[in-house]
Formats: sequence, C-alpha cells, structure tokens
Amino acid sequence: MKPVIYGIKHCNSMKKAFAWLDEHGIAYDFHDYKKAGIAHAKVLAWSQAVGWRTLLNTRGTTWRKLSPQEQAIETEDAAVQKMVEQPSLIKRPVVETADGQLLVGFDPHAFARTFKPEECAR
Repeated sequence: MKPVIYGIKHCNSMKKAFAWLDEHGIAYDFHDYKKAGIAHAKVLAWSQAVGWRTLLNTRGTTWRKLSPQEQAIETEDAAVQKMVEQPSLIKRPVVETADGQLLVGFDPHAFARTFKPEECAR
C-alpha cells in the first residue's frame, strides 16, 4: 500500500513534498481535497490523531479572509466543520503512510524519519 498525500496541487508546501517523495523514489497516491473535497470523518480522524490546532492552517490566505467571528474557533467540532467546508484551511500536506502514521506539514526531517531507507530507490 502506498502512502496517500492530501492537499492542493499548486501549493508550495505540496510541491516540496512531491519533490522530496519523487527524489527518494517513494511512490504515493495524491488526493486533491480542493477539487475532490474531503470527508468529515477523515478530517475528524486526523484531528483526533494530531489535534485540531495542528491541522488548522492559520497562516494562509483563506484564514486571513475569515472574519474575526469565523476565526474564533474554540472546539474540535467547529474546527473540523470549518476545514470540511473550506479545505484550504487544512495544513498541507497531510500524509497518511502505509503503516498508519500521519504527517502534517512538510518537514524533510520528519519525512526522512518516516520513510525507511529500504523504501527509497536511492
């Protein structure tokens, strides 16, 4: 089973993640949640695994366009609902590995620790 990388194709963090995986010979599937959407159950599972504050992208344009009232998220349920409604609010990338690990955001060191050398082509 290949890892699945979730995000938006033209995001800079996504481009870095794609390049890292390609450079290391890691095959993956890609889910563009801007085009295909994302299931509430999936976002809730991620939130429960890493915490909604880790998952919520508060640095992007979509967040900055929200009103202060919309940004006043205080619960996991509210955060998950907002991320499902506006997938650009999900930090990118989110990677589900074949063995069930979850990576949020691109960190080359975390990718190197997660993907074992024997899985790499080089």
